[in-house]
Amino acid sequence: MKQLKQMAFEQKKSIRLLMLYAALTGSTMVAQAYFFVKVVDGVFLKNASFEEVTPSIVYLLVVSFIRVLAMYGGRKAGISLAATVKRNMRMALVKKMTHNPIQASLSGQTGRKVNTVMDAVDEMDPYFSVYIPQMIQTTFIPLFIVIAVFTQHVYSGLILLITAPFIPLFMALVGMKTKQKSEEQLEKMATFSGHFLDVLQGLVTLKLFGRVRQQKNEIARSSFGFRDATMQVLKVAFLSALSLEFISMLSIGLVAFELGLQIVIFENVTFFSAFFILILVPDFYLSLKEFGSAFHAGRGSMGAAKSVIEELEKEEANVQWGENNVQSVPLTVKLRDVTFTYGEASFSLHKVNATIEPYEKVAIVGPNGAGKTTLLHVLAGLLQPSLGDVIINGKSRAHYEEKSWFDQISYISQHPYIFAGTIAENIAIGSRENATLKEIQAAAEQAGLSSMIESLQFGYETVIGEGGRGLSGGEKQRLALARAFLKKPTFILFDEPTTGLDLYTEQVLQTSINELGKRATVVTVAHRLHTIRNADTIYFLQDGEVVANGTHDELMKQVQSYKDMVTVHRGEAVK
Repeated sequence: MKQLKQMAFEQKKSIRLLMLYAALTGSTMVAQAYFFVKVVDGVFLKNASFEEVTPSIVYLLVVSFIRVLAMYGGRKAGISLAATVKRNMRMALVKKMTHNPIQASLSGQTGRKVNTVMDAVDEMDPYFSVYIPQMIQTTFIPLFIVIAVFTQHVYSGLILLITAPFIPLFMALVGMKTKQKSEEQLEKMATFSGHFLDVLQGLVTLKLFGRVRQQKNEIARSSFGFRDATMQVLKVAFLSALSLEFISMLSIGLVAFELGLQIVIFENVTFFSAFFILILVPDFYLSLKEFGSAFHAGRGSMGAAKSVIEELEKEEANVQWGENNVQSVPLTVKLRDVTFTYGEASFSLHKVNATIEPYEKVAIVGPNGAGKTTLLHVLAGLLQPSLGDVIINGKSRAHYEEKSWFDQISYISQHPYIFAGTIAENIAIGSRENATLKEIQAAAEQAGLSSMIESLQFGYETVIGEGGRGLSGGEKQRLALARAFLKKPTFILFDEPTTGLDLYTEQVLQTSINELGKRATVVTVAHRLHTIRNADTIYFLQDGEVVANGTHDELMKQVQSYKDMVTVHRGEAVK
């Protein structure tokens, strides 16, 4: 609640407008009651003529119109406040998730993240559009009314002061229950939406493995859980509204009874004062009652706010890149007790130590799920270590500018991204500066792609679709290599790009990779035996730890699990 209130009051312009409209509403409410009572008192008790009460009628109409405008302005200011805060929250969430997209994509269900950015932020709306404006109104309106009542009759004012606290007290009791129920509802909704999106994404797989009925039942169970949680929130809301209505009616009746006694028996209160008070008292309790309803709505937003704030405050191993540049010289890269985790009870790399010398050919091998690709992402700087450090030429990578580091490396995955555009434009994104067509053609030739491009009708100006539609897997890999040739990096990382390709294409790519390796350090997540054999150093991973390192022959002699892996998968992809 404190964090949300801080977010709201940071929007000073909206808060000032809300205060102005609330003060205007309170003052016009009192003025409206005054002129109305004056007209009634003049016509029915003092036999005043129409001309005598006309000024009061005009004032009444003007004040009523101003009150309507003030109420409309307050409502509009509240909506504007909510829209601004929600926009800021969404921007903060998107910025956080896009700051480290790999970390974000691996740290939870996509459906949950979409639900947080879209639905959870929207669920916070009542707090800013209803609760905050009503809180400000309840600060001004009852105060104006109590002052007005005390000017007419002290005992009535005291009754208001005594009975008013019962409504906030009840609100606090109901609010705790509302917060708990709303958090349960939001958790059910997040579970349902996350699971539903995951099922849709894997529908073909579920169909092939005959698991559709099972998932259908699971979706039904989740949806019923969300329904029941929603009904519990509504149950608390209806009971809260009924109780507040009861307290308000009882309090109004008490004031009316006291005034009746004063007029009929004691005869020490005028009709004007009694009628004036009786008109204002319902508005007094209505303001408190509306604050109770707004309080309930605000507490209902707390569950959503909690999930959004937790997402924003979730610890992330961010690096603070320094101001120095990585020079275009051979790099010595050291991993010093590097630890990385995707979250509690999730996979993690644990105290990885390694030294990669300039121009060295390094292979990272291990069983499936050992952490090979994660380690490659840490080396690339796409993921930052939770603990430990990556040392570049004797200095922490945090010492260098992010751009200068990425200028020195190339990362080629099994599925390089090809965007919608010409072949020349796709190759040119590898260049640190604007590349000429001659340079692009030279890079394509080194990657073994030039003959294919020249056979096309439009050559390098051939438009390829988003994701590389129109290119085979091998052609996509060669285009990615052409980018690397154009960039001329000093540190290259491969997530074994030859996996799944035919023998000829693999040989072409391997030749290009060897050529790149003459001028750069090469680190490869290895799945092929010949890649392992050619490596200067092999790092063998198991369960996120480097259990051994050395040459192929050394590991075959010294590490039985490595020998078993190579023996079982000889000639196949290393799993």
